[in-house]
Amino acid sequence: MLVQVVKSKIHRVKVTGADLNYIGSITIDLDLMDAANIIEGEKVQIVNNNNGERLETYAIPGKRGSGEITLNGAAARRVAVGDVLILISYAFMKLEKAKKFKPSLVFPNEINNTLS
Repeated sequence: MLVQVVKSKIHRVKVTGADLNYIGSITIDLDLMDAANIIEGEKVQIVNNNNGERLETYAIPGKRGSGEITLNGAAARRVAVGDVLILISYAFMKLEKAKKFKPSLVFPNEINNTLS
């Protein structure tokens, strides 16, 4: 049996941009992606603490150290710059492995979304 568990979480990052005219996805500072073990193209769930919205899209890397969190395409309508988000990715694994698995949890600086 496979179960779906939290693989990664970036907790409380602020939206730095919303680009309606981009094809789609969320742009995430590559330092944050690496720290959370999220890869380019990986499906992520976005939870908006400001308005309760939840949506899913895929991650694309942003400039390292920039703190960038930009929602692109239609998702841009569901956030405002400055909104606080939680970004979550999930993985399927066998039950016994899932019981021992420890997710990558990242708690960035809440002012500028960086790791320092």
